Amino acid sequence: MKNLFRTAAVAAVAALALAGCAGGGASSSSNVTPTGEIKPREISWLLSRPADGAVINIMKKLASDYAKDHPGFSLNLITTPDRPSYIQKLETLAAANKLPELFDTDATPFAQQLAKQGKMVDAEKLLKTLDVYDTYRPAALDYQRFDDGSLYMIPFQFELEFIWYNKALLQKAGVSVPKSLDDVPAMCTALRKAGITPIAIDGQDQWPLERYVAYQPFRAAGPDFVQKLKKGEAKFSDPAGQKTVQWMSALGKANCFQDGFSSQGYSDAQNQFTSGKAAMYNIGTWELPSLATDKLNPAVRQDIDFTTLPVTEGSVTAANEYVSPSGIGMAVNTKTYDPLVSDFLKFALAKYPSQYAATGALSPTTNVQTAVPANATPLYKKAIEKAKDLGTKQAMPWDTQLDPTTNGRLQQELVLLVQGDITPEQFTSTMDSTVAQNAPKFFK
Repeated sequence: MKNLFRTAAVAAVAALALAGCAGGGASSSSNVTPTGEIKPREISWLLSRPADGAVINIMKKLASDYAKDHPGFSLNLITTPDRPSYIQKLETLAAANKLPELFDTDATPFAQQLAKQGKMVDAEKLLKTLDVYDTYRPAALDYQRFDDGSLYMIPFQFELEFIWYNKALLQKAGVSVPKSLDDVPAMCTALRKAGITPIAIDGQDQWPLERYVAYQPFRAAGPDFVQKLKKGEAKFSDPAGQKTVQWMSALGKANCFQDGFSSQGYSDAQNQFTSGKAAMYNIGTWELPSLATDKLNPAVRQDIDFTTLPVTEGSVTAANEYVSPSGIGMAVNTKTYDPLVSDFLKFALAKYPSQYAATGALSPTTNVQTAVPANATPLYKKAIEKAKDLGTKQAMPWDTQLDPTTNGRLQQELVLLVQGDITPEQFTSTMDSTVAQNAPKFFK
């Protein structure tokens, strides 16, 4: 779930442009029904997923099942869970026109370059041809779409992001769950006075802090704000932009995050919350096994609950509209798309949802029911049920929306802003200048 861009994407996009001019033999991205004999061989999938995760384990099994009726077939999984390293590998292979049959990517500006060059199969047409498109959650598909609404990635996950909290710690500080985002700084101040760390956050990986900067604009101006911001059509100096800049500064002044947060990682943040040291923790349903089963520390188990993203006064988005990602998507390489790849995908995508839901995870489709583990707490089912009550607007993580240079600079400046090392005015000036310099290279 760590959606991190790299500045090297600038060079890679330039290389892609040259490769696109040179051709490369890619078939049309609209050709989703290749004809001819199915000839079993090894195909490869370049992945950025946990090697022991449910997605990989299930696809390994499905590939083995497919091979029983297609001797000679095998699925080679090229796994690089570390997202920055994965992106570098993806960019290098793409620039050299050596992408494998299947590869993972977010709906980034870089991926859209690939799609425009005809290097990715049209996923919407593919799913419709396989007669499974209508089984997918609209939100799961929408998360994978580019700005123009086109769909070139297939989701294998569906997640909901909640704000988890410790009822006992809030009660000790005499505060309640914030009903508005604007209430958070005051809540943090009260928790600090009670000797409690308000919010645990993974500062090392940077994407969790970037989630926070997206919240106020989503409530104030809706999902269109970041779409305009990334193209230079909106600014941090605009009202919605200033709302989040001032709010992020206020979070820092109220010491909302744990001391030294910028050098603490994913497990550090989770441990802060599950050990009862931090009152709140912002994380998605991929952590249900850790937060909503008997694996959770018994000392805090009865005190844990969650809420969805608070609204604000005059919010243009509803309480049931928040971050609901479907993870990194899978793209299909047009150059190597043939009857075998098509037939395997038809086989795998028909069987995958039920096997994935059986692991206790939310499927990207609605035609299966998630199995609640025997060791689950009541929160597990409560979280899953939230998927049935989602609005139509979705808060997109900014790290999948901004150009890579702007994204990298934003992550750096956010830490400085929250730490009080720069003023809101300095942050605004720097970021508006950065967008103006870099957005035209990616969004023409």
